[in-house]
Amino acid sequence: MRIQQSICYPLFKPDDLPLEQLCETAAKIGYKAIEFWDRDESSDEVIALAKQHGLVVASMCGHTSLTDGLNRREDHDRIEAEIIASVDYAAKHGIPGLICFSGNRNEGQSDEEAVDVVADGLKRVAPYAEKHGINLNMELLNSKVDHPGYQCDHTAWGVAVCRKVASPRVRLLYDIYHMQIMEGDLIRTIREHIEHIGHFHTAGNPDRNDMDDEQELNYRGICRAIATTGYDLYLGHEFQPKGDPVEAMRTTFAICDQS
Repeated sequence: MRIQQSICYPLFKPDDLPLEQLCETAAKIGYKAIEFWDRDESSDEVIALAKQHGLVVASMCGHTSLTDGLNRREDHDRIEAEIIASVDYAAKHGIPGLICFSGNRNEGQSDEEAVDVVADGLKRVAPYAEKHGINLNMELLNSKVDHPGYQCDHTAWGVAVCRKVASPRVRLLYDIYHMQIMEGDLIRTIREHIEHIGHFHTAGNPDRNDMDDEQELNYRGICRAIATTGYDLYLGHEFQPKGDPVEAMRTTFAICDQS
C-alpha cells in the first residue's frame, strides 16, 4: 500500500503563489490531498480548488477549543452540536476525517476518570459519524513543549478511549512529531495500534520543520513501516518549511513516498 500524502496548506502556501496554483503543483508532485484546520468563509473555495485538481480535503477540525475539550462534561452539549455540524459538512464535501481534542487536564480528575468522560462525549456523536462514514480522530499532542496540560498526550491513553467507545469511526490522529517528544518507539507503537489510527501528521523534531538531517526522525523508515501495515488513509505534513515551501513539498514527498 503506497502512502497517500497530504499537505496542511496554510503552512505550505507561499505569499506569492495563488491557492489554485498550489493545488495544481501539489497534484503534479503526487500529493493526494490537502487539509486545513478550522472551517471559515474560505473553506468552500479551498475544497472547490482542491477537487478541481483531483485532490481530496483529508481533514479539518470537528469542534472548537483544543484546551476545553471532551474531558469536560459541561462542554459535551456544545461539542456534540459542533461535531454534528462538521460531520454534515464533511459528508457533503467528501472529507474523511475530523479532528477532535481531549482538552487540557482538569484539576482533581484522574487520567482514568478522563477516559470515561471523553468516551462518553464521543459515544454521543459516534453513531452519527458511523451513519455518514466520517472518522472522528482525537489528536495526540505533546504536553512537554507545545501544549502544556493537554490530556491525550500518550498513545495508550488515546487507545483506551477508542476501546471504551468501541466505534470503527472513533480513532486517533497520530502526530509523529508530538509522539516522538512524548514517548518515542514510534514504529512499534504504530504497528501495534494501527487499527486505532485514522490520520497521521508529520514534522521534523526538534523545531517542527523539514525532514532534513538537522532533525532526529527517520521518515523513510517510519513511512515504510506505515505502508506495510496496509494503512490506506492519509499522512499529512504539518510543519513550517525553513525555505521555499514548494521545494519542501517536493523533497518531503520523495522521502515519504514509500510502499
